[in-house]
Amino acid sequence: MIPILIVFGMLAGYWWRRALVGAAVGWPLILWVTGVMDLGFGMLGAALLAVVNTGVGVLINQGVRLVRRRR
Repeated sequence: MIPILIVFGMLAGYWWRRALVGAAVGWPLILWVTGVMDLGFGMLGAALLAVVNTGVGVLINQGVRLVRRRR
């Protein structure tokens, strides 16, 4: 599950705000719809972890873009 969010962050890293919001809303929604989690306090933790993991992918994307610009 974690690699999916990191790859999502890397692919959508240019639009980093939308990527983080999408992860915070979308990942808990996916977990709820598929029946992995019930609605409750655990969803807040799932959203937080989704934002952190997507943030790692966004940082990778932004780092690559920064290196490419400096060349």
